Amino acid sequence: MEEILLVGGGGHCRSCIDVIEMENKYRIAGIIEIKEMNRSVLGYPIIGTDNNLQELVKQYQNFFIAIGQIESANVRIEKFEYLKKLGASFPVIISPLAHVSKHSALGEGTIIMHNVVVNAGVQIGKNCIINTGSIIEHDVVVGNYCHIAPGAVVNGGTKIGAKTFLGSNSATRQNIEIGEGAFVKSGVTLSVNIGPNEIFPEKKKVPKKA
Repeated sequence: MEEILLVGGGGHCRSCIDVIEMENKYRIAGIIEIKEMNRSVLGYPIIGTDNNLQELVKQYQNFFIAIGQIESANVRIEKFEYLKKLGASFPVIISPLAHVSKHSALGEGTIIMHNVVVNAGVQIGKNCIINTGSIIEHDVVVGNYCHIAPGAVVNGGTKIGAKTFLGSNSATRQNIEIGEGAFVKSGVTLSVNIGPNEIFPEKKKVPKKA
């Protein structure tokens, strides 16, 4: 069984570990954190820091970005692109509890978590989080570095720009377009196109008292 190193040891890492263990394709050799810590995550040791990545790429081929993404994808992008330049490989991780159509395409470093459905004709970019129980319907396009949060439903033909966040239990109408870097809040239904870096729904401005 090939070894894999996880970059980031927070809460999202714990969820990733559970999926990787259940998939049973890779053995987790350890975790990389920002700074040295004398601890483990679900029994896996922290074996180095970001400062050790150049040396660790010489010892290990497979890496996975186990850092969460809500407000910004920047940290995940930075770690992914730095390691790619060093020659690291990023396998796709798929929970055996998920359904992923053989007629879909998944980019490197993406994780499909428990109870996800990815239907036919779907294209998902690299380094994405498709989180627990989300549904990606037919012919959806998800750009690079996106996070589709738990329970989100992306209806058919929707196009999602890179670095976008779809909140938990949100839903999109079919065939809409979401611009790069957009942020869709939890529990809302998006039925209109939104532009790059747009937040939906926008926070309403409270009028000033006279």
